[in-house]
Amino acid sequence: MKFLASLVLLACVSTSASAKDPGAELGKQYFDGFGCNRCHIVGGKGGNYGPDLTFIGYRKKKEWLDLWLKDPHAWKANTPMPNFHMSENVREALVAYLVTLKGESYQTARPWNHPDYASDSVKKGAKIFQMAGCIGCHGRNGVGGFPNNNVQGGRIPTLTKTAEGYSKDELKTKIANGVPKPEKADSAGADPMIHMPAWKEVLKDDEIDALADYLISLKPKGAAGDAW
Repeated sequence: MKFLASLVLLACVSTSASAKDPGAELGKQYFDGFGCNRCHIVGGKGGNYGPDLTFIGYRKKKEWLDLWLKDPHAWKANTPMPNFHMSENVREALVAYLVTLKGESYQTARPWNHPDYASDSVKKGAKIFQMAGCIGCHGRNGVGGFPNNNVQGGRIPTLTKTAEGYSKDELKTKIANGVPKPEKADSAGADPMIHMPAWKEVLKDDEIDALADYLISLKPKGAAGDAW
């Protein structure tokens, strides 16, 4: 019941935000007009060159989204994401739209529930990792490299050695509860802008289980680089 209540809440928040906020509606038009869906999937539609954005409003803070759209290369120098040099009002509208995307498009039709993944938990977990947008922070195949402010090393850690540091139960707990407050490199400095959300609010237990199986399967030799 708790899970169903969470889904209803997320769907209502996202739907009402986009319906009542003219900025979000305008942002959706800008999203389409700039051709963002050529590189990004939302609700199963679009290109897969960049991260899936269906959960972007759940994964990233409004302040980070604004900073990223203002100048992607200032945050991550080697990103292929172009700087569109948007005016402030355009950027604000896009952010208003993006923060409404909290996974509601995948609640009724889960892409990873396709029969192709039914008998392979690792394969299903890989699909969740991709389409929940985990690659947006951890890179494809979990190679890491995405920056974060005021964290050790200045980057989000790699996941290719997950099996060496966590049991499956420990990993499932971490995925479920997230990391709301990453450890600061400088205790007196600003809070890190990127944190891992509590995925138990939007993923079912069996999906978190599959995600854990996938992460445990990752190995450094099998990892391929990711420009995002």
